[in-house]
Amino acid sequence: MPRFYCPPPVPSSGSFDLPADAAHHAARVLRLREGNRVEIFDGSGNEYSGVISAIGGKRVTVGDIGAVPVDRESPLRVTLAQAMSSSEKMDWVIQKATELGVAEIQPLDTERSVARLSAERTAKRLEHWQQVAISACEQCGRNVLPVIHAPLDIMAWLQQTKALPDAKFILLPGGAATLHSHPKPPGKITLLIGAEGGFSQPESEAALHCGFSAIRIGARVLRTETAAVAGLAALQTLWGDF
Repeated sequence: MPRFYCPPPVPSSGSFDLPADAAHHAARVLRLREGNRVEIFDGSGNEYSGVISAIGGKRVTVGDIGAVPVDRESPLRVTLAQAMSSSEKMDWVIQKATELGVAEIQPLDTERSVARLSAERTAKRLEHWQQVAISACEQCGRNVLPVIHAPLDIMAWLQQTKALPDAKFILLPGGAATLHSHPKPPGKITLLIGAEGGFSQPESEAALHCGFSAIRIGARVLRTETAAVAGLAALQTLWGDF
């Protein structure tokens, strides 16, 4: 069934018009017609079903709206701290991380990051990443949008995390342990992934000093986008809902 993101508030009954982007997608891309059933989610955990009751111009009206009690969120709350990479790879990581149930994404500017964003480009990139996450939620059935933070310098961010009680893991090829060797964390988890060239020695040492545990995933060196997906999938398998 076609799914559309509609920012709250969404009425729990009656009818309402889809936002402009969703209306265009419904009428011009999917070519839906009156009588077609659709799903709507508000990004805050709520899902609704409805029927397209009218299409005219740029307007698409959904009627017979009803709330659907469903929860597809993972019980594991994970923050993915991802070093900035090329735009295509970063989009891919955000898309897959959303599908894998990540709660928050923190882009990081590291010594070996390929991408460097100005203040103007940062605002546009955040808006773009948000749309990537919305599209991923529409596809995978999530009703909660992950929180995507503005990029931060890794050293400044590490100092912010130092006092957090969360379980914190940094993926390093020479990591001394695997996730299997750790007990299930009682609370939140932060997973730190490096850029294409990995972390510099000062960055990895700073992370360890701030309470991160160095882990490895197998004996092979993974690309940054592969490492993020593999790490999240491993966490969901061990302690989440896989």
